Amino acid sequence: MIKINSPGIFFKTLFLVFLLMNLYSCNRNRSNPGWDYFPDMFYSTAYETYSKNPNFENGMTMRVPVPGTVPRDFTPFEYTNDPESRIKAGKELANPFLMTPEALSRGKVIYTTFCIGCHGIEGKGDGHLYTSGLYPIKPLSLSGDTASKLKDGEIYHTITLGIRSMGAHGSQIIPDDRWKLVLYVRKLQEERGNTNVYPK
Repeated sequence: MIKINSPGIFFKTLFLVFLLMNLYSCNRNRSNPGWDYFPDMFYSTAYETYSKNPNFENGMTMRVPVPGTVPRDFTPFEYTNDPESRIKAGKELANPFLMTPEALSRGKVIYTTFCIGCHGIEGKGDGHLYTSGLYPIKPLSLSGDTASKLKDGEIYHTITLGIRSMGAHGSQIIPDDRWKLVLYVRKLQEERGNTNVYPK
């Protein structure tokens, strides 16, 4: 019988045995597939997305949504990106939020996140993208007369679908936040001493 006087040698030997067992058990080839401890999770019983499916007439696993289906928390916007539709939105859409401190605070967060780079801190159209020369076209001054004459629905329409060189933000900003952003734009206009805010 062999005596192992040093505990360090014993633990090193034990570690080596476990290491060899683990390396051997991880070997996977055609003749020795190894062990699967959770086969129901390792081998999916569900059909893969693009695989053939005998359960449906057309053999497709990935199904087409039912006509009229909309994603969860998605609100359809029934307007198109053209001047006539923008004017129509101005007549038909009204801001459901009042200019409360909470709404303005949220509107400022959205403005700082999505708008300040082009339109600037005060909405003058002097954001960093323009002043640095990275963007050649001067953005519209949101605190000027042109933007102040727009109705709330027109500004909401512009945020949602974009206008000219400004991209659409409807997929990035939820509807409630868009309306709060409109309120914050109105606040910027008031701070600039614009008297034609909230046109009817």
